Amino acid sequence: MSMTHLSIEPAILYLGTPVVLISSINEDGSPNLAPMSSAFWLGWRGMLGFEAVSKTPNNIVRTGECVLNLPSMDQVDAINRLSRLTGSNPVPAGKALRGYRYHADKFGIAGLTPVASETVAPPRVLECPIQLEAELVRVNPMMTDEYDYTQHERSAECTLEGIVALEVRIKRVHVVPALMVKGQPNRIDPDRWKPIIMSFCRYYGLGSELAVSKLAQIPEEQYRSPDIDRANVERLCIANRDRAAAD
Repeated sequence: MSMTHLSIEPAILYLGTPVVLISSINEDGSPNLAPMSSAFWLGWRGMLGFEAVSKTPNNIVRTGECVLNLPSMDQVDAINRLSRLTGSNPVPAGKALRGYRYHADKFGIAGLTPVASETVAPPRVLECPIQLEAELVRVNPMMTDEYDYTQHERSAECTLEGIVALEVRIKRVHVVPALMVKGQPNRIDPDRWKPIIMSFCRYYGLGSELAVSKLAQIPEEQYRSPDIDRANVERLCIANRDRAAAD
């Protein structure tokens, strides 16, 4: 079957990525909570994309840590309640043009519950079935190549105020038992895990498996990252420190 493609200029390329609720710590010690969808994982590393002026990346760069809370389809209303709020006061100019407003108590307005993390200061979101505690590894500014965008007639229409990608290392993974493969304590069952997917700024869920994947025939352990062992060593050090402090 022949197919003709069109050359187009979509304003965004949100072709389908998972929604993540990121918790971080503000300057006054209060928690911030923000949804985002420019995220992917390799091993126990995550790459997170943000508008550079947003509160969340600034909190992460300042404190060096965050929690990546992955909501299921059940939390979509909570995500929507947060979607045009910011923890930045005053609201950055570009976000103000998009109708964002400041709100200090993100957990409260979303109707979500903060619970203590084990390795980082930001709280986890109790209602999220998967929670990843993480520390910052590297800051990667984007669109920093030497190019004069002001020469273009429509450059003033862009409300983005720079882009940054943060590499984080996962330190602890928390998962509700209902998502686990029966008899395999370290495997999440993709038939049970139903993330929220953002596609062109709209929220979708996952359907049933399309076909038997040849990649799924590779044992998951063959993808195991050394970061898992690193996290286990850190867990042991914390336990030894706590025992010594109690003696």
